Amino acid sequence: MRGLSKAPSFWWRPRPDWKALLLWPFGAIYGAITARRMLKRSGGSVPVPVVCVGNFVAGGAGKTPFSLALAAELAGHGYSPVFLLRGYGGRFKGPVLVDRRIHSALDVGDEALLLAKQGPTVVSRDRLAGAAFAASHGDIVIMDDGFQNPSLRKDFSIVLVDAATGTGNGFCLPAGPLRAPLRRQIVAASALAVIGEGEAAKPAVRLASRKGLPLFHARLETKPDPELEGARVLAFAGIGRPRKFFESLRALGAEIAVEKPFPDHHPYSHAEAEALLTEADDKGLLLVTTAKDMARIQSLDGEFARWLAGRARVLNVEMRIEEADRLCERIEEAARRKTLNTSRPGFRRSGGTPGSA
Repeated sequence: MRGLSKAPSFWWRPRPDWKALLLWPFGAIYGAITARRMLKRSGGSVPVPVVCVGNFVAGGAGKTPFSLALAAELAGHGYSPVFLLRGYGGRFKGPVLVDRRIHSALDVGDEALLLAKQGPTVVSRDRLAGAAFAASHGDIVIMDDGFQNPSLRKDFSIVLVDAATGTGNGFCLPAGPLRAPLRRQIVAASALAVIGEGEAAKPAVRLASRKGLPLFHARLETKPDPELEGARVLAFAGIGRPRKFFESLRALGAEIAVEKPFPDHHPYSHAEAEALLTEADDKGLLLVTTAKDMARIQSLDGEFARWLAGRARVLNVEMRIEEADRLCERIEEAARRKTLNTSRPGFRRSGGTPGSA
């Protein structure tokens, strides 16, 4: 349900309110269907290990920056990672290898352009076909999202949980943010990663501990920018959690005079670009946005879009994974198990499971 324009605030309250309770029957049905789908026998496999970076809930949890950080760590362990994602917001069905010289966010989505800055990136609506194509461009596939999708067998799934928001009220869409009941999703995870600081991730951590899953921690760090320290800014963002972006700007020392939150993956119009430029000029403010938003703005044609792309500054962030070597060791263990399984007679890569006919 990534197409949801804005997550309702009642999703993230620890105790379900009347709105959540009213929607609970629909959430129970949606969650049961999703759980049944994701826990059925996985589809096909590919010759190289597949590592999934996912989350339990709808909305952003830092999957793209975590994927970038994980790829850098795996490269340091001798791997050649290739990214795989659906290309949300793009028009290409794929499989296609992203080329930042010719592709725009309108073609492949904003996330694909960010990942392609670091390494080979494949966009494909069909996960299995995309993974097979990606396997020819690297020796390990990092799948950004797709944890609930059973069409491709994952060798290692690390699920991210935001420490500040956790799993919200614990209900499933549309009553809450969960894609399926937490206890049903956790059985498909290989590891849990808590992002940032806070207490909201404790229910997921306790459940993961009971299942014996390894626990990791990571944090999203803002890169210093002297131009933003003390500056009066107009901050705008169309991401899963714009509030987190605004908080990061303030922590950097910026004075936010105007906040402009937009829906996740928002396709900016020419009128909106003009309005942002006009308001910033009228109030003497510096325009600041995210890397994902800039990727979409740079994909637009027109004078105002070009001006906005040239005027707005990007707040750059990066993910820091604690115990990164231990995480890579876990992934390498999964890769070795895959090698053993694929060498057994009767293993079928195009579908089925080891030993199937």
